[in-house]
Amino acid sequence: MSKIKTRPFDMANYLTTDEDVKEYLSQVLEDGDPAELAGALGHIARARGMAKLAADTGLSRESLYKSLSGERAPNSDTLFKVMRALGFTLTLGQRR
Repeated sequence: MSKIKTRPFDMANYLTTDEDVKEYLSQVLEDGDPAELAGALGHIARARGMAKLAADTGLSRESLYKSLSGERAPNSDTLFKVMRALGFTLTLGQRR
């Protein structure tokens, strides 16, 4: 019997279009968990290139990997720098 080779799931591999990213972030924001948002931004950053994000934010790659791991909520300054560098704007709407 042959063994099936698998690899760990990596969300960054599935964020190939702007529409994918928008839908993913919309789903993550529904929960309102800052650590989950940070993790999602980390997936998006890895999909688009962490080195470029580091250059665009002025933060080190190591710092970004830690801040966007999803294990903790980074400070708001880091979140806003990352969102701006990734080209996102934050708008508010009322829940129905």
